[in-house]
Amino acid sequence: MQTKMYSIHDDTPIGVMEETPDTAEWNPNVPFHGTQEEWWEHIRRIEAGNFTPWDEAKKEFNAWKTQFLANRQK
Repeated sequence: MQTKMYSIHDDTPIGVMEETPDTAEWNPNVPFHGTQEEWWEHIRRIEAGNFTPWDEAKKEFNAWKTQFLANRQK
């Protein structure tokens, strides 16, 4: 599968993307066009990553929110 990476330059009009092979990070603002096999490979890579159970994620978020709101009131 050929990986297509995109970058946005300051002088590039909105909606026009340029392919750059040196960029390795995924950008959620750039559309992903690919075959069904590329989509499945992309989904499998996401699923192979770290998994946080819902209860743990909710606990971490609530701790962050409490700290954030406490710091905001100072």
